[in-house]
Amino acid sequence: MDRRKFIKASGLATGAVAAVATPAIAQSLPKVTWRLTSSYPKSLDTLYGLSTHLAKRVAEATDNQFQIQTFAAGEIVPALQALDAVQNGTVECSHTLSSFYIGKDPAFAFDTSMPFGLNTRQQNAWLHQGGGLELVRDFMKSYNVHVIPSGNTGAQMGGWFRKEIKSVADLRGLKFRIAGLGGTILARLGVVPQQIGGGDIYPALERGTIDAAEFSGPHDDEKLGFQKVAKYYYYPGWWEGCANVSFFINMEKWNGLPAAYKAVLEAACAETLLLSIAKYDNQNPDALFRLVANGAELRGFPQDVMQAAFKEAQALYGELAASNPNFKKFYDSWLPYWKKEQVWFRVAELPFDAFVSQQAQSR
Repeated sequence: MDRRKFIKASGLATGAVAAVATPAIAQSLPKVTWRLTSSYPKSLDTLYGLSTHLAKRVAEATDNQFQIQTFAAGEIVPALQALDAVQNGTVECSHTLSSFYIGKDPAFAFDTSMPFGLNTRQQNAWLHQGGGLELVRDFMKSYNVHVIPSGNTGAQMGGWFRKEIKSVADLRGLKFRIAGLGGTILARLGVVPQQIGGGDIYPALERGTIDAAEFSGPHDDEKLGFQKVAKYYYYPGWWEGCANVSFFINMEKWNGLPAAYKAVLEAACAETLLLSIAKYDNQNPDALFRLVANGAELRGFPQDVMQAAFKEAQALYGELAASNPNFKKFYDSWLPYWKKEQVWFRVAELPFDAFVSQQAQSR
């Protein structure tokens, strides 16, 4: 064969293969467009940022064939209606805290965190290795939702107060914005818990509709401006030793995805979880320094408050386990796991952390 004709023919063939291959690959990835409603305002680059980062990674991994449009709290539905919106198909997915929905069933709390419960690493271990996620997903089926862990705040602060809390007596009648079972426990100590979405807390605190508010930690709290209307900043946030943020997906939409897209979502959620912890651990110290420099007064909760709250928490868990089959199913898995993790961390993690922290103070 003539050499020029061979090269020309080969080039045509290569071009033909490329022309055929590209559409074939594209055709293997169906076009999917979802809407995501977040329970958080856009001002929170951490919690709302989970959604934008997830959407970006999903699009990149699928040649933009799988697109997720992100909407802040209130743009489609209010912050605390994210579960309902996913359940009834108003949107395909959401980023939210399961603990917002304990009014439907207190068992929702286990997915986020339990007061005096597991820390961030322990919660991840229970969910991913200890059978927790299987329990969460089985429970959520009745709400037409598939769940993927997709973020975590780490240990939280105890919130912002207009007046000092010197004893349990100071809690009586206090109107306190607090979500989850922490509010239920504090109500047993005389607090009047208020559940308010993140973007609505500042005006409520400024107007005096509430006397105190907790949200997350220094980075988020500074962005929401709480230090301008309440100066006493308490710790620890014993009701949230961590807060696992969940990616809720409408069950029909999840079941309708190709296996490749399901894998992409699982991987993207795992990445957002890792990066959210890193971001909070990186940004919270500097934010705390700024808050204190600008007048925030750090206070530790008095021991009688901590002890009374712990006692009420244990009593509440026992009552719920006796009366609520869903709660009992979770609790029977969670309680022995919690005990086991405390032993391990008391042996290895806590002595190391305590010693290093003490040395850092003297440097």
